[in-house]
Amino acid sequence: MQRTVPVPAPAETPQLPVTVSFTRRADPAHAVEMTAWIRAGLTMAEAFPGFLGGGWVRPRHGAEEWHMLCRFDSPATMAAWEASPERRWWLGSAQGLAEVTRTERRTGIEGWFDAPADAATELPVSAAPPRWKQAVTIWLVFFPLNLLATVTLGALLAEAHVVLRVAALTLTLTPVMTYLLLPWVTRRLGWWLQGRRWRDR
Repeated sequence: MQRTVPVPAPAETPQLPVTVSFTRRADPAHAVEMTAWIRAGLTMAEAFPGFLGGGWVRPRHGAEEWHMLCRFDSPATMAAWEASPERRWWLGSAQGLAEVTRTERRTGIEGWFDAPADAATELPVSAAPPRWKQAVTIWLVFFPLNLLATVTLGALLAEAHVVLRVAALTLTLTPVMTYLLLPWVTRRLGWWLQGRRWRDR
């Protein structure tokens, strides 16, 4: 009798979080309407599985472009949001108010650093910040966070095996750093990461 040897299923490739950044152009006189529209979109996105966070930046006085960002835990969850009737209604509600100018998706931690590229035209893609600036930004987040965790959680686990202690610390620090503190810091250091002057931020 011939035996059938089961073939192991191929291991699934883990999906990285994906960040979409997009820019809308609107008349500066409609700042109140744009603010309400953006907040409504982010509120709807928060209700979708896989949503990790989002934000927006108002233009300087008299400027027309509004920059927004949303992050999901995988391309699949982002695709579900993009195909949803809620999002279609939200986009439709901006007809006559805002014009799409740029859209780009990035995966992994570097998605927080990369400058938005123009996907609507054939303009060259802006280069990401130098590696040393990315490293400095990560250290500025990691050092105080690691120090705080060491004197609090580390002290509580002082009697635990070193492997368990390090595992607990890294499992706690990684999501806090990646999804909360690193995006917050990179938004505030965006002027420096992109080589702009402080007064032009």
